[in-house]
Amino acid sequence: MRQVPTLDIRRYDSDRDAFVAELGAAYRRFGFCCISGHGIPRELIDGAYQAFEQFFALPTETKMKYHVPGSGGARGYTPFKVETAKDSRYPDLKEFWHVGREIPRDSKFAEVMPPNLWPEEVPQFKPCGYGLYEALDQLGTRVLRALALHIGLPEDYFEDKTDQGNSILRPIHYPPIIDESSIDESRTQANIPNVRAGAHEDINFITLLVGASAEGLEVLSEGQWLPITTEGDAIVVNIGDMLQRLTNHVYPSTSHRVVNPQNENARKPRYSVPFFLHPNPDVVLDPLPECVTADNPSRYDTSLTSHEYLMQRLREIKLI
Repeated sequence: MRQVPTLDIRRYDSDRDAFVAELGAAYRRFGFCCISGHGIPRELIDGAYQAFEQFFALPTETKMKYHVPGSGGARGYTPFKVETAKDSRYPDLKEFWHVGREIPRDSKFAEVMPPNLWPEEVPQFKPCGYGLYEALDQLGTRVLRALALHIGLPEDYFEDKTDQGNSILRPIHYPPIIDESSIDESRTQANIPNVRAGAHEDINFITLLVGASAEGLEVLSEGQWLPITTEGDAIVVNIGDMLQRLTNHVYPSTSHRVVNPQNENARKPRYSVPFFLHPNPDVVLDPLPECVTADNPSRYDTSLTSHEYLMQRLREIKLI
């Protein structure tokens, strides 16, 4: 049975060569892997989810105080039915919040990385939200060390390219589908299953998805949609488009979607919290020489920084 594997990241210290080989093989095949043994406290994850649920339960007019029109949702709140998967006819049925990196306001990246907003109505939102941001940022750094070794780079290759990355923690609320008439009629008639989040690839280097209150995540593999299920403390980690480009598609950015469960969970809200680990805004995404071979010639003939790439993609998904 084809299934995205779960690997214990503690093996990076105890069984490095085998772990790196297995991790690399998983990403080359699926673009996804589930990571266990990461050590992020359950209490931190649960506390963050509780704070995020409290925020999304607030009245719409309260949440809209934290919406910044024209910002592409870079910080604060983005309401329901705004983001649209690239090339999709239908907006995603979700609302979300963006937490970004806290940087000095005299940083050279300050213009493209605005200060965070924090909802005063939920006091635990900031400590739990930023605590989870930092924990996932550190875990992402560990995953990137193994990915670097797998393609013949020094272990620390990515560290000075992500230490000021424009990374985002995105708490998401998918409201329950209580009344099918709330879905666009054309979508219902077309029998489209991905009513919550359309098929898409992520923009960034890697995405870390910690927990989800209902099933629904699926990855496209060999022409079929495979459900992603995790057990215990496992976190789903997948490749994004920027790393696919940098590695000349050695690490593929794979299409995935969030479907409406075919059971009673369709009538329940769904919460998920992905962390989108981005490179620093000035990192150039030219294919690495280690990933260009006679069998895999360079797929890109123009240079692009990560910030330029991000702006291009945000326009495509209708956030700016």
